[in-house]
Amino acid sequence: MKILLVGEYSRLHNTLKEGLIKLGHEVTLIGTGDGFKNYPADIKVTSIFISNKFLHFIAKGIDKIFKVSLPELEYYFKIKKIIPQLTDYDVVQLINENSLKTAPKREIKLLKTLFNQNKKVFLLSCGTDYLSVKFAYDEKFKYSILTPFKENKKLKGNYKFIIKYISKPYKKLHEYLFNNINGLIASDIDYHIPLKDHSKYLGLIPNPINIDVLKPKSIDYNDKLVIFHGVNKQNYIKKGNRFFDEALEIIKNKFPQKVEIIRVESIPYDDYINLYSKAHILLDQVYAYDQGYNALEAMAKGKVVFTGAEQEWLNYYNIKKDSVAINALPNTKVITKKLEWLIQNPKQIEEISSNARAFIEKEHNYIIIAQKYLNVWSNN
Repeated sequence: MKILLVGEYSRLHNTLKEGLIKLGHEVTLIGTGDGFKNYPADIKVTSIFISNKFLHFIAKGIDKIFKVSLPELEYYFKIKKIIPQLTDYDVVQLINENSLKTAPKREIKLLKTLFNQNKKVFLLSCGTDYLSVKFAYDEKFKYSILTPFKENKKLKGNYKFIIKYISKPYKKLHEYLFNNINGLIASDIDYHIPLKDHSKYLGLIPNPINIDVLKPKSIDYNDKLVIFHGVNKQNYIKKGNRFFDEALEIIKNKFPQKVEIIRVESIPYDDYINLYSKAHILLDQVYAYDQGYNALEAMAKGKVVFTGAEQEWLNYYNIKKDSVAINALPNTKVITKKLEWLIQNPKQIEEISSNARAFIEKEHNYIIIAQKYLNVWSNN
């Protein structure tokens, strides 16, 4: 099968590609690298208005005054030149509803060409899109990435890149996509719940994790317990990182001889994954029901991860609370207590670490997941 994967912002498509190639398929990935994360792609479309600090500053000013996004325009003209080459694929899969990263009207123009010159088209729900944002905006989750905004409308500026998905232009893009795709696939429980009753929904396929590359590393428990907190500055509020920072301040003062804390901000993916190698515990995100990609990769490496692990996720996979991952609630006291419990019971860390790896091998093996995608694509 000849497959085109469009877009990347977590490494989902890169790992899916690795699994598909193992199964003998031809795969091309086109993407932007997603800023500082710098994810690989076969066809990389970059923006000078993002990579160059001076031009980025100019672009932000023009966007603020004239409401014109220079990066979006640049992406449009660059992709317009590339699209004629992207022909005769059996399957095209989009990472989300704005996978080409241009304005909705221009995105629809590009997608029309892309869809007309290829066979089947599928859409992933693994991040922000119209239905998931609307579901969260309407407060149908008990908490979500929109919770801080709902609690404090002064944070509107921090949420413009999420709220835009429920604006009229993005709703039109959403409607165009849903009228033209073969179906929609969710990557985890957070996206599965809003889609459950939708006619285009083809089901949940868990994130693929390359268990051949990401392997557990034996770490000494006799010295200090190492806690890693990696922050994406743009998502600090949305991911609930402040609760982790507050808890870590308490832990640092209470157990100065027992813990070492590593905190980093907005670093490239390769640096990020190397830096947390010596950690026992990784703090991922708060406002989630299921694990995101960073959490899953850390679990594959045997880390005890504080992340989304809500009851809906426990039910779906039939596992016990705090046995595979720690559910990180938007509550500093609760997070602190969970950290204290682990610091005082290092055997629990070893047990959860082992369970986390076994869970990834069973539910997220990239080759098994790639086959699940092939089955869905072939049958729809």
